Amino acid sequence: MKLQSLVLATAAALTMTTAFAVPAGTWSVAAGAHYVDPKSDNGTLDNGLSVDVDGDVRPTISGEYFIANNVGVELLAALPFHHDFDLNSADGTTVLTGKTQHLPPTLSVQYHFDYENMPMNIKPFIGVGVNYTTFFKERISTGGDLDLDDSVGVAGHVGLDIPFAPTEAFRIDARYMDIKTDATLDDVNLGEIDISPWVYGVAFVKQF
Repeated sequence: MKLQSLVLATAAALTMTTAFAVPAGTWSVAAGAHYVDPKSDNGTLDNGLSVDVDGDVRPTISGEYFIANNVGVELLAALPFHHDFDLNSADGTTVLTGKTQHLPPTLSVQYHFDYENMPMNIKPFIGVGVNYTTFFKERISTGGDLDLDDSVGVAGHVGLDIPFAPTEAFRIDARYMDIKTDATLDDVNLGEIDISPWVYGVAFVKQF
């Protein structure tokens, strides 16, 4: 799903009437795990080496406050994600390897659709917001001083809440995060690494 479609669908959803709304003033907390799956082509650096970043899964937690019926503001947090990466020559040979950790807190405005006529009272939701990713503990096999700049980008969110109690649900969701970082090695600019992952997760959700 294109990010533009997420934005348009969110705007349209905000104009809908509600029949089984989550009331304004409600809080929810979701605890689970998410897998960060970087895009397949992570860019080519100025030295001609292509970048290949692997994925990782970590525990996550989010809190959401409903500012209006069915409309919530959510903040996602996680334990640091760990990523190994390869720098490859044109023939695919790995020339250098490295690793980094990152934290990707994400703030979103979300619309939770009413579950009237939905099977099992499933409640879909959609959201759009901003992601801030900070990188740390960067390492490279040459032993040089690698630095990855922090990233700010648009984030999209879609998911399903499957209730099993009046205030509890099982959540399946997916996020797109626009994450790009400029890399420097020993104060020499290497170019941009484009991670821009899809992030897939499951969680237990509790409303208060």
